[in-house]
Amino acid sequence: MTTVIVDYESGNLHSAEKAFQRMAAETGAGAVMVTADPETVARAERVVLPGDGAFPACRRALFEQSGLFEAIEEAAIARGRPFLGICIGMQMMASRGLEYEETPGFGWIPGTVARIAPADPGLKVPHMGWNDLVIDTPHPVLDGIATGDHAYFVHSYHFVAEAPAHRIAHVDYAGEVTAIVGRDTLFGTQFHPEKSAATGLHLIANFLRWRP
Repeated sequence: MTTVIVDYESGNLHSAEKAFQRMAAETGAGAVMVTADPETVARAERVVLPGDGAFPACRRALFEQSGLFEAIEEAAIARGRPFLGICIGMQMMASRGLEYEETPGFGWIPGTVARIAPADPGLKVPHMGWNDLVIDTPHPVLDGIATGDHAYFVHSYHFVAEAPAHRIAHVDYAGEVTAIVGRDTLFGTQFHPEKSAATGLHLIANFLRWRP
């Protein structure tokens, strides 16, 4: 079984690769590779799409790689392989993003990526640092992870899902900020699991064991 981390020059690949390889070794989940090869991505048993920076730049960088998005969609949608989006990789599953300019997303999970607007004007945006998760919907990838467990965030925008059932978890930042979305074989975290210590490693292990 092969898990691919998609390389389109817009993600924190080194730390993600190390974290996924560590948990794959511990769970017996097979090989983990970083690749930009569409054929390898399309054949993968699991797909991880990271993303750092801004929504429009990440989407542009991904679609500039010939055949790469089509390969991701083949694996995740046509073949129903487990998919994990991280940070902007999660946001791009939405219908659209509003960062800098309106930009179409993949349209896999209906919703809009909008700027965080804390009710407390003293709270800074970007939302940066550790925050406690609030689990909204039980999910196999969260097995053993509970409300109050913390994760590491760095972002100014979040995923506002149209259907409440698609929001798996949120955090409180003077208002509810989406932390996790998902449906079917699709799962996405706004936070960086590879930087989220025990909670993040536990989530990665669960994803590698997940059999939707």
